[in-house]
Amino acid sequence: MQEFEPKIITFLCNWCTYGAADLAGVSRFQYPANMRIIRLPCSGRVSPKMVLSAFRNGADGVWISGCHPGDCHYITGNYYARRKFTLLKEMLEHTGLEPGRIQFSWISSAEGVKFADVARTVISEVKALGPAKGMAKEFIMSQEVA
Repeated sequence: MQEFEPKIITFLCNWCTYGAADLAGVSRFQYPANMRIIRLPCSGRVSPKMVLSAFRNGADGVWISGCHPGDCHYITGNYYARRKFTLLKEMLEHTGLEPGRIQFSWISSAEGVKFADVARTVISEVKALGPAKGMAKEFIMSQEVA
């Protein structure tokens, strides 16, 4: 039997965490390749609809990462992101989604090692939870037919 490899949708701030991902790649720090990175101008631009859409379209986990507090290029975008994340995580837990499927972090562009470490942590936590089926469109459609 083939080992489960989770599909992680990652929303990264252009100014900090995306730079860290780039640094990790240039520095050849190893991290799993089963993430799909979506580059945004600011982590504050991540909408709950984007996260829900990722889960509905088959993501097993979502990782949002932006600048450290006080380092946001847009002054307070990372604070808005953190508030949205906290509310969304509580709402998703209420609907039955495991809390480990959605992760948040703050990583600066100079922290390539931290990016690789957090990426491995996120993927191992989601891998331990197994495939997410509760919100996937195909799973819901198959339950309605049966």
